[in-house]
Amino acid sequence: MSQLGPLVDIVTALAAAVVIVPVSIRIGASPVLGYLATGLAVGPHGFGLVEEGPALHLFAEFGVVFLLFSIGLELSFERIRTMRRLALGLGAAQVVVTAAVIAAIGTALGLAPMTAGILGCALALSSTAVVLQLMVERGEQVTRIGRVAIAVLLFQDLAVVPMLAALPLLGAPGEDALVALGLAVAKAAVALVGISLAGRYLSQPAFRRIAALRNPDVFMGATLLVVLGTALLTALAGMSLALGAFLAGALLAGTAFRHQIEGDIEPVRGLFLGVFFLSVGMGIDLQLVLRELPLVLGLTGGLILVKAVVLGGLARGFALPVSLSVRSGLLLAQGGEFAFVVMATAGSFGLIAPAEAAPIVAAVAFSMALTPLLDAAGRRLEQRLTPPVATPQTALGDEAADLEEHVLVLGFGRVGRTLAHVLENSRRPYLALDLDSEQVTQGRAQGHNVFFGNGARRDVLRAAGIEHATAVVVTIDNAGVAERAVRTIRHSAPGVQIIARAHDTRHADRLRVAGADRVLPETIEASLMLAAATLDAVGQSAEETEACLGQLRADGYAQLLPLVVGRHQDDGADH
Repeated sequence: MSQLGPLVDIVTALAAAVVIVPVSIRIGASPVLGYLATGLAVGPHGFGLVEEGPALHLFAEFGVVFLLFSIGLELSFERIRTMRRLALGLGAAQVVVTAAVIAAIGTALGLAPMTAGILGCALALSSTAVVLQLMVERGEQVTRIGRVAIAVLLFQDLAVVPMLAALPLLGAPGEDALVALGLAVAKAAVALVGISLAGRYLSQPAFRRIAALRNPDVFMGATLLVVLGTALLTALAGMSLALGAFLAGALLAGTAFRHQIEGDIEPVRGLFLGVFFLSVGMGIDLQLVLRELPLVLGLTGGLILVKAVVLGGLARGFALPVSLSVRSGLLLAQGGEFAFVVMATAGSFGLIAPAEAAPIVAAVAFSMALTPLLDAAGRRLEQRLTPPVATPQTALGDEAADLEEHVLVLGFGRVGRTLAHVLENSRRPYLALDLDSEQVTQGRAQGHNVFFGNGARRDVLRAAGIEHATAVVVTIDNAGVAERAVRTIRHSAPGVQIIARAHDTRHADRLRVAGADRVLPETIEASLMLAAATLDAVGQSAEETEACLGQLRADGYAQLLPLVVGRHQDDGADH
């Protein structure tokens, strides 16, 4: 029976989580808080139903591994590049300044400098899970506040990697802190280069062959092998498992397999990460927290105040409006789930004593629970501080002020809405315009970044940031308006890529003359998509199909024109 003890503990913990976590979600709290409450209830400081054994710790370690792998998948070079001003500017400043301020306060209160520094780094991080949940619920993930929040969270996620990489070296006896940090950076750089080369010449070709088998079990096994194998290699090199997992994710972020890998790994990550948060909750001494409740509440208030003031002030320094700066500060003022990861890892190396960590862990949990109230206060302040908008162009200009390398979508009907959905799933910044107020209202209610405006007017295009756009997609249904829009875009931004939707080949010719770089006649493209599905059904490889269709497109559909023209002559009333 003793051999079954670890399994009994895990089953008991998961059974409690199945009961408590849905309750936390039902009342509007984050699942993270549900797992913390579960661990607190079943752990040694609660009802004592589960012991903190090596099996549970191994599951918890896997949670961190898969979390860092998911972050690596998210942080593709293209995504960082498109958000570089806010992510690498405001995000970096927020982490550095907040960590420094909290470390200075901790040192002044009597903590050892290393302990204060670790706590400063941990508490500088906000809750990605809680903030993104709020953004999605309110449909604000693609609005300006959403972009600011996601950019800051993006850099925070990136900053976790060197933090976790440095902790094992800082915990080594007799190691100088600066030497340890320098060694951590050097090892991480060597590992990054080595793993990148291995990924380019080994992993990506292997994944292409595995994907060609169309066996989901083999594909999932290969993914787990890459995650755990890379984590093991970095651990053998004296670095953390988490760093290897992050590098494995970054390795696959730019490949065609990212979305499939992300979908496959999500349930595995969720399970193990839930066990990690559960183990953190098991480590909270409830009696100690209750004895020091004034301290915990003071830490919670102080954390929120410091982070809100620092981020709000930095946002103003980056020329964001006062209203947006205030709301950003309050929205990201909580501690985050990575604080638990950093403090748990530091505790395992003896860098933070349990008595020091317990009230801070409780304060982070309290601050996360207060996030909806902080956001509500931020929204009210934002409304009061926002000056009245004189014209739609003013609102559009404010929204596009910090957009770079975005896609501008003209027309928000069926095609434009579908394109917006694809861009959102690909995490590409975009801004859409439409003259149908009902379409705009419905789109904004669903969280799309769409505004009322005439894409054929030069002043509207300037307000939408046409000078900084990477591409403009014209999906306007009215043929004449679409041609005028293409002509205006070409005169306003000669270097921008223009992709246009055409009704037929005649319309396509007129759009090309107006200045469009690529024109897709919807009647022909629908036929080609049907042909691709047919070839796939009869067993032709995706590469052969793409080569065939690519040649037809490269020829300007010349081989298909007699067929299309004949159809037009037969039933021209449809056009």
